[in-house]
Amino acid sequence: MKINSTVVLTLILLTLMLGSGSVSAFLGFTMGSSALKGVTSPDGRPTTKFASNKSNNAQQGGITLLKEVDILKAVKSRIESNANTSTKKLDEDEEEIKNKKPEPKETPQEVISEKLQPGFPVVAESEGVTLSVQSARYSGGDLLLKVNMQNKGADSVRFLYSFLDVTDDKGRTLSAITEGLPAELPGKSSTFTGTVSIPTALLDDVRNISLALTDYPAQNLKLQVSDIPVEK
Repeated sequence: MKINSTVVLTLILLTLMLGSGSVSAFLGFTMGSSALKGVTSPDGRPTTKFASNKSNNAQQGGITLLKEVDILKAVKSRIESNANTSTKKLDEDEEEIKNKKPEPKETPQEVISEKLQPGFPVVAESEGVTLSVQSARYSGGDLLLKVNMQNKGADSVRFLYSFLDVTDDKGRTLSAITEGLPAELPGKSSTFTGTVSIPTALLDDVRNISLALTDYPAQNLKLQVSDIPVEK
């Protein structure tokens, strides 16, 4: 009898333990389900995710894809428009050039005042070297003689222009300043151009003057330019 009571007590304890375990499991499951409400697992499928994002972006941004035919038509129209604009601009430029009249060129004051008297140029030559007075003009209180020099010989020739003699028609020596004339003329040279300046105050009663020049130091040349008209 004592043994049966022990067995019964043991069964009762096991029943209580199983019941409490079941209750605890049920309560844990219920609480976990409540805590995980609204939580979803990420979609690991890339194709599904890309399709979903593309669908969402299209709905949100409202992007409209153009057809290839429409794009080509738009490009062709733009090219033709630019070509027509360029052609029209070119035609306008050509028309403007045709209609534009050339403006008359102003004659420099120096050329206007140059006195080209009859008898110019006055030329002298010695040993293949040429000295010529091309023109005479008055400017700023001076008489300016335009002088050309050229050496057709094979040897170079040197000059010292302090030896240049300038005399008037009365035999009086006049002071002069040279500018631009070469100190040495090389053989077979091109033409060199310079200026001889004489103060106007020395030419009040003078009709013509003469220039005389020789090479330095050999003094083999004798370049004499006479009767240069200088009347005002």
